[in-house]
Amino acid sequence: MQPIIQGLLMISASVVFCLGYYYLSNWFLDNIFLPAHGRNINRNISLANQIRPWLFLFPALFALLVYLAYPVLETLRLSLTERHAYGDEWVGLANYAQMFNDQKFWEAFRNNMSWLVIVPAISTGFGLLAAHLTDRIGWGNAAKSIIFMPMAISFVGASVIWKLVYDARPVDQDQIGLINALYLFFGGDAPQTWITMSLWNNLFLMIVLIWIQTGFAMVILAAALRSIPEETIEAAIIDGSNPWQLFFRIKVPQIKGTILVVWTTITITVLKVFDIVYAMTNGHWDTQVLANYMFDKFFRGNDWGVGSASAIVLMLLVTPILVWNVKNARKEIQ
Repeated sequence: MQPIIQGLLMISASVVFCLGYYYLSNWFLDNIFLPAHGRNINRNISLANQIRPWLFLFPALFALLVYLAYPVLETLRLSLTERHAYGDEWVGLANYAQMFNDQKFWEAFRNNMSWLVIVPAISTGFGLLAAHLTDRIGWGNAAKSIIFMPMAISFVGASVIWKLVYDARPVDQDQIGLINALYLFFGGDAPQTWITMSLWNNLFLMIVLIWIQTGFAMVILAAALRSIPEETIEAAIIDGSNPWQLFFRIKVPQIKGTILVVWTTITITVLKVFDIVYAMTNGHWDTQVLANYMFDKFFRGNDWGVGSASAIVLMLLVTPILVWNVKNARKEIQ
């Protein structure tokens, strides 16, 4: 069977199952549950109305339990065991101790912290600048479409594009890499292998994610800027505010909550970054990040204990930011 047909059949079966489940749940409440609970019809209807929402929520709760809660608990268990051919041996925090004594882990952790400081700040800043400037030009919508376009590209696809941009060929060959072509054009002595240059190569990888996330930040912040009341802006102009003051003292404070939501959303993406590093350097040349470290331990080293421990560390780093982001988003909605 063709994969596309198989996928369509699975989607159709899921829809039919959900519709059947909701229909049978209502039928059970109305035709079996209510008549079976005596003659106090008002009490029965009230009880059924309390049960009905949980029946509708059950498929989503079941999916969360199976695909979220169980994997987290199983990962936590594996992080405390040493897997052997004949079973799992309880080792407590030994996997965490081994991980914390691994230089590769600290390399990945330092790189993740660098990504965490640089990428959200620059992406949000560029996005805010683009949102503000594109609203002031006649062809702003076209500019927004161009800036947002990288969001339609997968991380792997973007990595392939930028790997070609950074490509280095021998000096006697034509350079297909844009950076090296410009470097030689402006007097460089030889092509540089940019993604192998320690320290700098991490910055070159970060540019890929900044390129992608700037469009996301721009779209959200442009909507926030348009929501500022015109009366506020007009009053500031009448009071003598120049464009610089109008932007930083009037507009930015009023969308501060949205800026923080965008910042933290990009931060969560940065903490989970994997595809870009894997596709461009495979973690070599001191570019390892936590997600790549976890992948190496799981699938290359077959070390499920340390791999699970690194997954728990990554989850602990992401969770507080995610919770804060959800709370802040709810405040924005209210």
